[in-house]
Amino acid sequence: MAEKYHVHVSLHQQLLSLFCETRLIKQYPVSTSARGAGNLQDSYQTPLGLHQIREKIGGDCKAYEVFIGRQPQGNFYALKDSDKTLPEDVITSRILWLAGLEPGINQGGDVDTYQRYIYIHGTVEEDKIGQPVSHGCIRMLNKDVIELYDQLEVGCHVRIEE
Repeated sequence: MAEKYHVHVSLHQQLLSLFCETRLIKQYPVSTSARGAGNLQDSYQTPLGLHQIREKIGGDCKAYEVFIGRQPQGNFYALKDSDKTLPEDVITSRILWLAGLEPGINQGGDVDTYQRYIYIHGTVEEDKIGQPVSHGCIRMLNKDVIELYDQLEVGCHVRIEE
C-alpha cells in the first residue's frame, strides 16, 4: 500500500508542513498573500480550507525555469540577461495547481481556487520567503518546491489555515 501524504499550510507561521498519514515528515518556509486570507476571485488573497492538487506542472524542468501561462519559457537568469519582459510575480521551477474541495467556500462561483489559478510554486524572490508578500499563491524556495513536487501526487490534500 502506497504511503498517503498530505499538506498543511499555516498563514500565521508562513509554514508548509508535509505529513505522511499522521507523521510530520518535513516543514518548509513559505510566502503567502500580502493581503492575507480570503477566497474571493480577484482578492489576491490566499484561499483557506481543504484543497487538492489538481495538476502538477514542470516535472521535467530545471530549477529556475520560468512559467508564463503555465508554459516553460527558459531559465530565469538567461531570460533576465536577455531583457525579456517578465511578469511581476515570476513563477519558477514547479507548479502544484490547487483546487478547492469545499463548495461555496473554495469551490465554484466567485470563490473557486482552481479558477483563481492558485498554485504552490517556486519564486525568484527567495529572500522574501517567510513573509506574506505573494499575490495569493503559496511561494516556496525553488529547491523546496522541487523536493515537495517529487513527493506528492495529483489528488493530494492541502489544508490552508490562518
